[in-house]
Formats: sequence, structure tokens, C-alpha cells
Amino acid sequence: MSLVDYAASSSDEEGPAPKAAAVSLRAKLGQVVAAPPVAVKGMTQALADIDHDTSQVMYNPKYDELYAPETGPANIFKSRAQVTKKNTYTGYIEEGEISAFQFENQRKTFSALGYAMDPSVNQHMATTQVVGDKKAAAARGYMTAVHSKQNTRRRKRKPKGDPADLDSFAGPWADFEADSRSSKPSAEEQAQLDEWAEKLAEGKGKPVATAEGEEGEQASQESSILHIKDPYDYQGRSFLHPPQHEGVRYGETPERCYLPKKLIHTWSGHTKGVSAIRFIPGTAHLLLSAGLDNKVKLWEVYGERRPVMTYLGHTQGVRDISFNYDGTKFVSAGYDRVVRLWDTETGKCLSHFTNHKTPYCVKFHPNEDKSHLFCCGTSDKKIICWDINTGETVQEYDRHLGAVNSITFVEDGRRMVTTSDDKSLRVWEWDIPVDIKYIADPSMHSMPSVALHPNNKWMVCQSLDNQILTFSAYDRFRANRKKTFKGHLVSGYACQVNFSPDGLYVVSGDAHGHCCIWDWKTTRMFSKFKAHDKVCMGVEWNPNETSKLATCGWDGFIKYWD
Repeated sequence: MSLVDYAASSSDEEGPAPKAAAVSLRAKLGQVVAAPPVAVKGMTQALADIDHDTSQVMYNPKYDELYAPETGPANIFKSRAQVTKKNTYTGYIEEGEISAFQFENQRKTFSALGYAMDPSVNQHMATTQVVGDKKAAAARGYMTAVHSKQNTRRRKRKPKGDPADLDSFAGPWADFEADSRSSKPSAEEQAQLDEWAEKLAEGKGKPVATAEGEEGEQASQESSILHIKDPYDYQGRSFLHPPQHEGVRYGETPERCYLPKKLIHTWSGHTKGVSAIRFIPGTAHLLLSAGLDNKVKLWEVYGERRPVMTYLGHTQGVRDISFNYDGTKFVSAGYDRVVRLWDTETGKCLSHFTNHKTPYCVKFHPNEDKSHLFCCGTSDKKIICWDINTGETVQEYDRHLGAVNSITFVEDGRRMVTTSDDKSLRVWEWDIPVDIKYIADPSMHSMPSVALHPNNKWMVCQSLDNQILTFSAYDRFRANRKKTFKGHLVSGYACQVNFSPDGLYVVSGDAHGHCCIWDWKTTRMFSKFKAHDKVCMGVEWNPNETSKLATCGWDGFIKYWD
């Protein structure tokens, strides 16, 4: 018995009434189908999905498959520019039908003439469709850059002439028909040249062309000023004669030197920096200074310490100075490319020397029999030896590879040591233009100043890596690496280095204006004091005094310490 039948009646009797009730109930509820039929497309018409990044397909795809749109969900984290298909940074480039020659031709046409043929039109067909300046294209007949070059007329040359006539034959080097040659300036150009020459003549002056050619012209520009009223004493002796002072023994080296501690005098007279100072040989009672204000001054060291004389003649700053063996003459090297020879007593300029290059250092020969010779290191890598008696060049040393910075005589003048911007040190036999010793090392720097020890066995070199190096001054000129003096700053400045008269102290200037003193034996720095407001360029120890030291700097002052 079914559930419907049971619900319909509790009786066991069978009859047609329950069946009719079941049919009517199914009609009301409807028939429930678990898997209804679905209409699908034929599988023969389905297209395969090909990934756009695929570079190789192993079957022959249909056109609809190759160009079907991409399927699948879009990436919401990529921008429109990132989703766009590219094969270059700026976009997608496809090869066109235009040749490389036509493309370059149209590019040059647009760059030079302002128009180009429309690339969307077939290039093999004659067309007047252009991009750019259409009026210029029509005026030129739509010519491209190649056709415009072909139509330009070449300039014609004058006839070559008859080869038999050597004077009139021009050959392939004949001038063009429209050209004319004239070595004479026009009236307008001549007026400009005359005006420029007048302005040049009104200036301060020009460098000397030769040692002989313009001697008369230079003599009118050179002069001297005597500052003292009593240049001669009651016996007729000039200021070159040393005065008598208690406790001063001229020409005698003190046995023991001491460190200077206080400032005792300041000489002021230069309006610009002072580049070098030198004591007069032997007595050291006079001090010579070279200034960047174009002046050379002479000062008294004892007594009132007055300015004695000013030597005028240089048109630019003075770089270096040097006395001869007795101090009666000296030479001055200036940035005006001239080396001048002066008489110390009269202040007269005796001669000038130049090779048209900037002299960086000058040095008289220390021997009395060769006191008429002096050497000059120049910016053109040469060391030139001049004779002051004849004014001629005696010898030329040109083995350096950079500007020569210093000249030092060793072994009683038989040899000469020079340093240069080529970071090397060379040793020369006197009057032989071939170096006998070449010292260079990858760790070496340029050495603008060299000083010889009083015992003539050692020399110290101011190195631009902020240290002072030591070399032997005889035999093999070996470097003594144990004696290296450090603690000062000289990088970029040609600060002078020197010794005390007894050889116990090494003294040097500093870029910050300090004066530094080291012990020669231990290389320990004994003293470092502020000497100048600017760079301390020169230091000179008085050879007659135990503790008196002269310094000069770019602040324009010369100071005397004791």
C-alpha cells in the first residue's frame, strides 16, 4: 500500500478512487526532471585558444584562431599602458614597405626643407600629398633632399694654365672664379687694427722678445727707489757693508741653535703676497723679498730694520730671486716671462733674459769662478744656463717631462739636482745636458722646494703629499725613508723648506700660515706656531744667529722671529 493510499483511507478495501486522486496530485505538482536537455553548439565549429605570447605553433591554425580576441579575465592590477602590446619601449613597430634609402631621404627632406611625402600613400606612385609645409613643397616642385643636391651648381675653377709656364700654371689648385685673394686689409679692418695697437701701447708693457732686441725699451721701464737717506757712511761705504753690532759675528756659523719663540719685527711694504725671501750671502745683514705686486724689496735686518730699496721693472708678480756668491748682484724671475739682472747697490737693471716661457726658479752657480752663470727652470720643461757677461745661452737641459720647480747645487757645484712637475728628481753633471740619475716612483709627488743640509750630505724635498722626504746628496742619491717629516699641510702650495745653520732643525711653511719645526735626528715636530694669516710661503734661518728666523706669506708681511 502506498503512502497516498494510506493517507487516503485507513480501510483495507481496494477501489478506483485512490488512483484518481494520485494522478490529479501529480498534474498539480508538475513533473521534476533531474537532468534536463541543454542545447549545445556543434564541436566541429569550436576554435582553439592560442596564447598571444606563443612564438611557435605545432599545427596549421585557422585565420579565426590566430586573430581571435583574448579570452579569460582581465588583470585589474595592470594599467592600460602595461596591457598594450609592445615590442619597443614606445609602442609596437612593424616593418613597412618603404626602403631604408627612401626613409632617410624623407627624413633629411623634412629636416632641411620642412616637408616630407605622406607615408600613408604608396611611395611607388607619383603623389603631391605631403606632411609639413605644403607651400614650400609646391614652390620647390615636391623635390626631395637628394634631388635638390643634384640640381645645385658646382663652383667653377679658373683655368689651370699652361704646364710649360711654371709661373702662371695653377693646376688642380686653381682658385674659384668668384674668389679673390688679398693680403692687405681693407680700410675698415686697418682702422680696427690701428685702434687695437694704440690700446696695447697704452698698457703696462709687453714681455721681452729677446735678451738683446728691446733692451732700450725695457731700460726706460725699469727703475729703483732708495728709501734711506744715508746710503753711505762717513768712510764712504755703502749699505752693502755690514754694520757693527754687538754679539754678531758675520760669517761664523753658531755651534748650537734654539727654537724661536716670539715675534720681534714685521716688515710691511708689499701690497700683495710675498713669494720668496733671501738673506744676502755671507753677512745676512740685508733681506731681499720678491712680491706678487711686481716689486722686489731690500730690507735691513739689524738696527732700525728699515726698507732700503725697491726695484721696479717687472710687469707681473715675481716668482723667485737669487743672489750671486757675494751679493753684489741678483736675478729676479717674474710671471712676465722675463729674468732680470740687478745691481744690488745702485738698483740698476743690468740685463734681461727670456725664452718666452714662465721662469719658475733661478739659481746662481755657487762657485766664485762661475759666478757669472745662473740657471733658470722654466714652464717648457727646460733648464737654461745663461752667461750674464755675454747674455747668451751657455747650456740647455731638457730631459724633464714637466715644468721645472727647483734647482739645487751639490758637491761644491759639480752636480745639480732638479725637481719637476713630472714627479721626478734628476741629477746632472755640470755642463752636461744628460741626467746621470733619474729618481721616480709611483708613490712620489711633485716636489717644489729642495734644501741642502749644512754638512752637504743630505737634502730634504718638500713633497705635495704633505710630507718632507730625505735623499742623500752624494754618490747614489738614495732615499732615506726613515727620515720623513709629517704634520703640516702643503698640498697645492710651493712652500719653502730649510735648515737651521747647525743642521739640527728642519723648518717649513704651511698652507694654513703655520711655521713648523722638526728635529732632524728623530723627525719629531718640536714647534708649530701661527706665523701668517694666509699661506706661509718662505722660511729663512739667519745663518749668523742661533734662533732668529724670517718668514713670508701671502698676507704681504715678512716677520722676524726670535
